Amino acid sequence: MAGKYLEEFEVGMQFRHQPSRTVTETDNLLFSTLTMNPQPLHLDAHFAASSPHGQILVNSVFTLGLVIGLSVSDTTLGTTLGNLGFDKTTFPNPVFLGDTITAETEVLTVRTSESKPDRGIVTFEHRGMNQRGEVVCTCIRAAMIMTRPA
Repeated sequence: MAGKYLEEFEVGMQFRHQPSRTVTETDNLLFSTLTMNPQPLHLDAHFAASSPHGQILVNSVFTLGLVIGLSVSDTTLGTTLGNLGFDKTTFPNPVFLGDTITAETEVLTVRTSESKPDRGIVTFEHRGMNQRGEVVCTCIRAAMIMTRPA
């Protein structure tokens, strides 16, 4: 697996994830409807055209999931035991249909579990940027990560 074990993470490590991903109308429509979000800004082009953005706005929860997902292959693929929480999530710029999102990650903290020595907690800061280099999403995420098998 490409993911890193707890011992491989160091505070300050940075990753610029590839590939990037272009957001499609189908992504936004399917995600919004599957999660029961009927917000017309995400689904109704006519309504969205009269909004301050002038166009459909991509569901921000999709954006968050995409940014986290883009990070998985470099960080936690096959080595995570689950997410423990998300803090300080922000969306400083909107995402529109056709935007291409790239993600980067920095390791903020690493510690071994006090109660279960086969795992630990890594805190990541994820950032998503569009094709113009504008930050569209930031998030602090705590993940439970396996230690290297004995």
